[in-house]
Amino acid sequence: MDLRQLRYFAVLAEEKHFGRAAQRLSLSQPPLSTAIRQLEAEIGAKLFERTSRHVSLTAAGLALQREAQVLLRRAEEARALVKAVAEGHGGRLRVGFAGSMLYRGLPALLDDMRRAAPDIELTLQELNSTEQVDALRHDEIDLGFIHGRGTPDGLAGFRYHAEPFVACVPSSHACARSRMLRLTRLQHEDFVLFSQRVSPDYFQSVIATCLAAGFMPRVRYEVRHWLSVVSFVANGLGVALVPRTLATSHLAGAAFVPIERSNIMSETWCVWKAGEQRPALDKLIHVAQTQSRAIDRARRRQRSATVAASRRNDDNSVIDSF
Repeated sequence: MDLRQLRYFAVLAEEKHFGRAAQRLSLSQPPLSTAIRQLEAEIGAKLFERTSRHVSLTAAGLALQREAQVLLRRAEEARALVKAVAEGHGGRLRVGFAGSMLYRGLPALLDDMRRAAPDIELTLQELNSTEQVDALRHDEIDLGFIHGRGTPDGLAGFRYHAEPFVACVPSSHACARSRMLRLTRLQHEDFVLFSQRVSPDYFQSVIATCLAAGFMPRVRYEVRHWLSVVSFVANGLGVALVPRTLATSHLAGAAFVPIERSNIMSETWCVWKAGEQRPALDKLIHVAQTQSRAIDRARRRQRSATVAASRRNDDNSVIDSF
């Protein structure tokens, strides 16, 4: 059976008259009769009872009528869906994200995307960076937000977010209330790190930062999620270096202190499979790029305000010294 035969059958089943059915289908009666005979031969069952004055459905014809209506409707829905997806007006996108994206604008990004393209369905899957890269390469997700310092081989992307690392210490720690922390003050502490297997870039960045400060961190625990890192610290199991945004997790028992003269940055990259050209995906990428620029502008304003406040404090200190 093909869709043409089913369409001919469905119209004849409604009209129960070859002449009227042929007219609706914009063809002459002989091709319609031939198509119905071919369909009956392929199925191996008689679909219509024919007389010179009447056409009616057999039991087999009634059964096929119900199925034909479903099949023709699904074919039309599929055609409309494919056309909409091609034009960027529908479809589904699978988005991978690391847990820290919940504090880096993911909820706002989803809201912006729903407003920009309400007919595109978004499904989310929490995966670590390594898992996301693998899922992209195997077409299991369409877009990912990973931790790293660039786009992995075979992927395209842009830097979505960057922020400094801060020290995360138990709130009872001697450094918890410090305005700025010299990293060497933590050299004798147990460290909690993001797993090297899950995010080798982050692991190596923390190790390199500590080595630059003159010591090798004593890594006691490796975990798979950033909130697990903070939770370990909050429970007094060690200290950690974490992205500054995790301070907004407000997890009781943990304090976050800026690191003195530290250049270590936490970067999140928005990545997708190189060569992908889909209107729906392009829309989501555009929304993410727009949000990334907004985050960067806000970060620059905050930095300027911090510098200005520091200068005012320095000026006040000079005045007080006289």
